[in-house]
Amino acid sequence: MSKFDEKYLDLCQEILEKGVYSQNRTGTPTYNVHGKHLEFDLSEEFPILTTKFVAFKHATLELLWIYQAASNDVKWLHERGITIWDEWQIDDNGMYMGKNYGKEFAGTIGTAYGYIVNKFDLMRRAIKTIKENPTDRRNVINLFQYDYLDSGTLPPCVYMHQWLVNEDKLDILVYQRSCDVPLGFPFNVSQYAVLANLVAQVTGYKVGKMYWNIGSAHIYENQIDGIKTQLARRKDAKPAPKLWVNPEIKDFYKFDNSKELKDIKLVNYEHLGKISMPVSV
Repeated sequence: MSKFDEKYLDLCQEILEKGVYSQNRTGTPTYNVHGKHLEFDLSEEFPILTTKFVAFKHATLELLWIYQAASNDVKWLHERGITIWDEWQIDDNGMYMGKNYGKEFAGTIGTAYGYIVNKFDLMRRAIKTIKENPTDRRNVINLFQYDYLDSGTLPPCVYMHQWLVNEDKLDILVYQRSCDVPLGFPFNVSQYAVLANLVAQVTGYKVGKMYWNIGSAHIYENQIDGIKTQLARRKDAKPAPKLWVNPEIKDFYKFDNSKELKDIKLVNYEHLGKISMPVSV
C-alpha cells in the first residue's frame, strides 16, 4: 500500500467516525474535522492514491495553469481537455451566479489563482529567492489577497505555501483553508508534490518533505457512499508509482504544458479504478 493511501483512508475514516455534521454555503451538509496535519517525504514516495484513479495529467496541467501559465482563462484548460473549472467560469456576459464580474472577465474565473500569481509575479520571485537567498524564511506564495477575493469566483482553497531549504533538500509547507477530501484533496496533494519536484530540479536541490495543513477537512453527505467504497478497497491498495521529470529541463517555464505533458509522467501507476462522486458548488 502507498503511504498516501494509508494516510488518506485514515483521514476519511476519522471524518466519518468523528466529523461534526454541519451546513455550509453549498446547501449540501458535510461531516468535517478541523486542524489536520499530514507529512510526506517526497524523496521516498510520490503521493497519489491507488485505491481510486486520480487523473494525474489533468491535475498536473491544472497546476501548470496556475503557477506556470499564471492564467485564469478557462479556455486554456479546455484546449487540454480539462473541464474541472467549468462550474466556476464567468459567462460571455460577465455574469456568474447572478453577479456581474464584467465582460473583461468572460471565460475566466476572475481575479483568482493564476490571476494573482501573474499580477504579483509570485512563482518567478519564489524561484529567484530559492536560488539567490536559500536561507530566507519569508519565501511565501499567498493567493489569499483580500483586495481580489470578491472579484474571483472562488476564494483559493489551497491558498498559501512556503519554500524552505534544508541543507541539500527543498521542503514545501502547504496550507489549505477548505478541503473537499473525496474530490479536491487527492488532486491537490499530487499537484503540489509535482510542483515541489519541478522547483527542486530547476533550483538545483533534491526534493525533500511536504508538510500539509488543513483548516476544514470535510466529506459532503452525498459523497459518503463513494468514500465507503474506497475504504473497502484498503486491503487491495497498490504500491506508489514513480514520478519522472525530464532531467534536461532547468527552467520552470520550459516544462511542456501541452495536452501530452511530455516532460512530467507517472511510471507504473496501478490503481483500483474510478469512483464517481458529486461536486458541491
